[in-house]
Amino acid sequence: MKKRYFIYCSYRGTAYHGWQIQPNGISVQEVLSKALSTILRTEIEITGAGRTDTGVHAKLMVAHFDFEGILPHAEHFTAKLNSLLPCDIAVSEIREVQQDAHARFDAVSRKYEYHVVTTKNVFKNGFAARLNENMNFELMNQAAAVLKEYKDFTSFSKLHTDVKTNNCVITVAEWTQKDDEWIFTIEADRFLRNMVRAIVGTLFEVGRGKMSIAEFRSVIVAQDRCKAGVSVPANGLYLVDIRYPENIFCS
Repeated sequence: MKKRYFIYCSYRGTAYHGWQIQPNGISVQEVLSKALSTILRTEIEITGAGRTDTGVHAKLMVAHFDFEGILPHAEHFTAKLNSLLPCDIAVSEIREVQQDAHARFDAVSRKYEYHVVTTKNVFKNGFAARLNENMNFELMNQAAAVLKEYKDFTSFSKLHTDVKTNNCVITVAEWTQKDDEWIFTIEADRFLRNMVRAIVGTLFEVGRGKMSIAEFRSVIVAQDRCKAGVSVPANGLYLVDIRYPENIFCS
């Protein structure tokens, strides 16, 4: 009988065309699937909790796969898997779950961070966006708090996607400072394509003094992507957490 497992991994997205398998570029999903197939000596397909775009990083991504047989001891299995994977992808844990558990549909929340630096920092080049101008982060935090009052985020969604609804419930949206870095943390039950980068780009307009809080509200209400700001670069974006109900895990 086949059993289902959740695999927890992290990756630097710089070298990949996102998480999902692409016809004309290498993806994290493809690399991870090939490594699993090599070790388990059978074709393994994995299904991710979502997709990250080209250049986006993940401190935590979850995917599920099915395997019929006895899975090697978890600690040794992850070590062997990591030895096959390139240096920019790492597996941290594998857990058996209920047979109908789904990495995408059973997730109750997801959390992202967007990192920006305000000074030239050679150690964060490629891992945070660089701001070359002064921003009013206090005002940006006031605008971010407004997001929790709304549910339809069409204005921050990539156009012509196949989703049935643009409604999301945002529970966390705030900027915090750490040394020369500002981090925007946002958590919701689900996210739309390009949503976080579009939100941050629009918050930058507030921070520059080019958009008021009232105008930020009007952007959300308009449900029109053309009203929002431009999407910020992918290299500052991280998927950092995905939460599931405990009852889907076997142990």
